[in-house]
Amino acid sequence: MTLKDYENIKDILIDEFDDFWKPSILESELKSENSKYIVAKENGEIVGFAGLWFSPIDAEITNIVTKKTERKRGIGTLLLGKLIEMAKEEKKDNISLEVNENNVAAGILYESAGFEVVGIRKNYYNGEDNAIIMTKYFQKNV
Repeated sequence: MTLKDYENIKDILIDEFDDFWKPSILESELKSENSKYIVAKENGEIVGFAGLWFSPIDAEITNIVTKKTERKRGIGTLLLGKLIEMAKEEKKDNISLEVNENNVAAGILYESAGFEVVGIRKNYYNGEDNAIIMTKYFQKNV
C-alpha cells in the first residue's frame, strides 16, 4: 500500500471500511519503518487492505479490512495468507493479532489459519468488548 493508495481511500475509510482507525493513523502507519501494508484491488479499485507491524522477533497484524460491499468473497482470507507469508519471509518467530470477542467470523478464520488463543485484553474495544489475543507460531528459523 502506498501513500497514493491511502489518498484514494482516506475519504471513504469510515463509511466503506467500518471498524477502522482514524484515517490519520493509517497515514502515519504507512510512513513507519516498522510496518508494511498491502492492498487487494479489483478492476483498479481497493477492496481491502491489511497491515503488519514488525518487532525484532515477531510480527503483529494491525488490521485486515474489507470493503463492506465486498465481504464474504474470501478477500480477508487472501490478505491474511499474504501477511503470514510476509512474516515468514522476514524470518519472524511468530505472528500475532487481537480480535474482538464478538467477531466470530474473524476468530474462525484465524483459527483455521493456525492461530491459537494466548490471552485476553479486557474491555479493549470501545471500553466494553474484550480482545482475544491470538498467535501463530512458526518453526524456529535456522
